[in-house]
Amino acid sequence: MEYLKIIAFTHKQIDLKSLGKLVICEHTLDDRLRNIQSELGVKEIFYVGTCNRVEFVFTSSQNLDKDFIHRFLTVLDMGLPEQYMEQFIANVSAYEQIEAFNHLLRTSCSLESLVVGEKEILAQIRKAYEACRVAGFTGDYMRMIMNRVVKTAKEVYTHTNISKNPVSVVSLAYRKLRDLKMCANSRLLIIGAGETNKNIAQYLKKHKYSNFSVFNRSVENAEVLAKDLNGKAYPLTELENFKEGFDVIITCTGATEPIITEEIYTKLLNGDTGKKVIVDLAIPNDTAPAVVKNFPLHFIEVESLKEIARKNIQERYDELVNAEHIIDENIKDFELVLRQRKIEIAMSGVPQKIKEIKHTAINGVFADEINGLDEQSRLVLERVMNYMEKKYISVPMVMAKEILVKNS
Repeated sequence: MEYLKIIAFTHKQIDLKSLGKLVICEHTLDDRLRNIQSELGVKEIFYVGTCNRVEFVFTSSQNLDKDFIHRFLTVLDMGLPEQYMEQFIANVSAYEQIEAFNHLLRTSCSLESLVVGEKEILAQIRKAYEACRVAGFTGDYMRMIMNRVVKTAKEVYTHTNISKNPVSVVSLAYRKLRDLKMCANSRLLIIGAGETNKNIAQYLKKHKYSNFSVFNRSVENAEVLAKDLNGKAYPLTELENFKEGFDVIITCTGATEPIITEEIYTKLLNGDTGKKVIVDLAIPNDTAPAVVKNFPLHFIEVESLKEIARKNIQERYDELVNAEHIIDENIKDFELVLRQRKIEIAMSGVPQKIKEIKHTAINGVFADEINGLDEQSRLVLERVMNYMEKKYISVPMVMAKEILVKNS
């Protein structure tokens, strides 16, 4: 784990509104990560952006000091004003080697989450990794890292009570919405068809809400969620033309600028002066500040849920200890797995060398003698050579692994 690094910006050090300035739009993510790889000598990398954290997991031989982090943010080219650049660098969490691996495991097990015990974070990390893997930003090393991340998280969720009666940001938002005593036929606009909105929509569907309209950039994804909710699907571009009215807006997109502007909100109201509800779980918020300021509404956002979430950590303190024990054991096991993998890579050329020796022996050194053999003898010799080839390939690998395990 010598080269594993993590640059993390989280709810623990940075307020969520400022954190939103670091969220990367999925349309520009690939270009930004390519720039990081080419200009900073980063080999493998993936980006995680959730409602309370922005993290970069990568491999590099360079020291993870303030100067490197400043260059990292500069190359990302997020258009940050200097005061924000200084704030982020002053409040960054930087991890290297085993500390980085430990942090990634703790994060995937929700020990670092706003709400300890919520399982959404594992799905979010896996999805973030998979997107970067498909785009070619990760390789064999990150594959092994993620295999261990998933294994460890599953063990924590299975063998501890950390997720028993889970309290997630989504469930907290739903509870706040429920406290407003909305009637079952309330008109709900769902903006965004990602994991967060899918989860909160399931809460609503379970409690007999049925009037859904789903908007999303990809209308295909909107249709999938709308079908599950027996609602209607629309492309996001049609939001400002929606004239059917609403009582509740639930929004969570990856947009870096507000989706619900004052102009669009006025069009959605279509003359309605009643008090509405907006549940905005996006970071940065999808709702423009002017909408919250100038219209009568109940506004539920992630920041307002933080105090409730803090109490959750204390309630689950005993389970944190059990989870950390599982994480420590997996770190120890993984160090051996990494060493075994190094041996496999170092010996990956052995099979080809053995084949070359066999080919030289048959077609060069002993060619005349072999040509003098009868057909049956040649078949026997070929079977012997093939058997020896397999053994010469497998035995050194097995012995090396056995020696490694014994020494460990």
